[in-house]
Amino acid sequence: MGFEAFFQIKTYLLFMIIFFLIFLFNWLGYRYKKRQLRLYPGRISESMGSIEGSMLGVTSLLMGFSFSVAVQKFEARRHASIEEANFIGNAILRSDLYPDSLRTPFLADLKEYLESRIVYYEARYDEPTIQKHLKEEEEIWMRVWKRASRHANDEQLKVSSLQMIPNLNEMLDILVTRDALRISRVPPLILWTLVILVLVAAFLLGSDYKGHKRNFLLLIGYALVMTMTLNLINELNHPRQGFINLDDVQTKMVELRKLFH
Repeated sequence: MGFEAFFQIKTYLLFMIIFFLIFLFNWLGYRYKKRQLRLYPGRISESMGSIEGSMLGVTSLLMGFSFSVAVQKFEARRHASIEEANFIGNAILRSDLYPDSLRTPFLADLKEYLESRIVYYEARYDEPTIQKHLKEEEEIWMRVWKRASRHANDEQLKVSSLQMIPNLNEMLDILVTRDALRISRVPPLILWTLVILVLVAAFLLGSDYKGHKRNFLLLIGYALVMTMTLNLINELNHPRQGFINLDDVQTKMVELRKLFH
């Protein structure tokens, strides 16, 4: 977890840190080249344009790959969240197919299950709280499943059971799927490699100094583009924080509370 903790800090802090580091490494490269020109004026005069181009090309390729993976995972999480809201809503509505003696405990358990799923999302990255509610949801689901399966052979409840039992299977499947998607992200090693490549490229840009003033407009443009792209990938990779999140989808889950009234 510590390896990934850097990418879970606030978005604006991450932006400022990377932006500052790019300027710092560019300045270090500039100072290094300036010192080399002073010590070895005849030997350190060649351009590093080809190396810089190669470095930026590799960085762009890896960024494009990471962005594509992050978008796919984000859309998969969004789809799973919508599906789960639909499955829970269907289970709540299908409880009405049972007589009141069964309908009441079904609704009580499903209401408890829904509230636990809402807290599961609101816990963000509080792992102990997430694991606590996952265990709680599995226990609630098992109660509902046993009640539904116990009455599956009752001729009077056959239609109700044929509607409810497949829906409960889908609820369990999406529970596992959604939690698997929660922990499935762009690997931290790739993100760290991206950061290192961006900083090394900044150093090389600074070390391309030939005795003239640095192009600060070019440096600011490079820092902004790289920082914004890295932050965008990180936002998609952690949809429970920042500006790109699943809060709008989560409202569909919260709206299911209305079905109990």
